Amino acid sequence: MENTLIYDVLQKTRLEGYFRYVDNILILYNENLTDINEIHNIFNCTSPHLNFTLELEQDDGLNFLDLTIKTTTKMIFDIYRKPTTSDNIIPDSCHPSEQKLAAIRYFINRINMYDIGHVEK
Repeated sequence: MENTLIYDVLQKTRLEGYFRYVDNILILYNENLTDINEIHNIFNCTSPHLNFTLELEQDDGLNFLDLTIKTTTKMIFDIYRKPTTSDNIIPDSCHPSEQKLAAIRYFINRINMYDIGHVEK
């Protein structure tokens, strides 16, 4: 579907960017050239089995996956944590030590991939 119906929508509209990860889509657009509500309606008409939701930026920012994207004169990225995040890796459990260490290695790699403060692009 994405290579046919959605591709046709992207060709007919003036979207500046379309990024998808599994069931999350980030669309970049110029609000002077594009009516995002019209795009939202077009997406919802592509299939009766799909219902797309729309989340607009608030306070010049939007949470997408595990990032907060702020738009001012440039884009600023920060790590986003849901309010329900507990930060428990694997509490006292009978999991093998390899699984516990894998969770810790994940956080170490994440720290190394992301700048601790903000990444400006």
